[in-house]
Amino acid sequence: MSKSVAGPEIEKLIQLLARVPGLGPRSARRAALQLIKKKQQLLGPLAEAMSVAFDKVQICSQCGNVDTLNPCTICTDPRRDNAVIIVVEDVADLWALERAAAMNCVYHVLGGTLSPLDGVGPDDLNLRPLVDRASAGDIKEIIIAVNATVEGQTTAHYITDQLDGLDISITRLAHGVPVGGELDYLDEGTLTAALRSRTRL
Repeated sequence: MSKSVAGPEIEKLIQLLARVPGLGPRSARRAALQLIKKKQQLLGPLAEAMSVAFDKVQICSQCGNVDTLNPCTICTDPRRDNAVIIVVEDVADLWALERAAAMNCVYHVLGGTLSPLDGVGPDDLNLRPLVDRASAGDIKEIIIAVNATVEGQTTAHYITDQLDGLDISITRLAHGVPVGGELDYLDEGTLTAALRSRTRL
């Protein structure tokens, strides 16, 4: 067992930082040390921002986004096309699509994907509210923007089955060659998806 070289308060900070995705124990130690070294510039403002986030950030009851408002800023934006919903696995995917600024519509966050092996079923995801939104009659298109994994494909098929019979266009993101990508550097799965998703010139 490794000996602790810092006080319990610092050790607790390191342990909490180590739980953040992308930070292991060593990265957490470096981050904690940097925060402590720059206490006034970093640690104080971070602690204040986290306190405010803890008090004010909530889950949007309509789409599953995180915001300080409920319904969230996106759902209440009158400039959005509410007839088109992009379905994503996680809030991080929503943020990525927003950064791309490719479409000015609304979203629905599932909170994951179906995974029977991991015990994740339809009741564990934000699926029922999506069906309810689609059944309301104002939706023209649902774009399923889940990851191109086995779980993502399973989830996409499940959603399609649940929306069967509704007069809604259901589409999926194209998967394949990225813009600027060279064929020689792509894996076989990406090339196969690109060939299957080919379009007429």
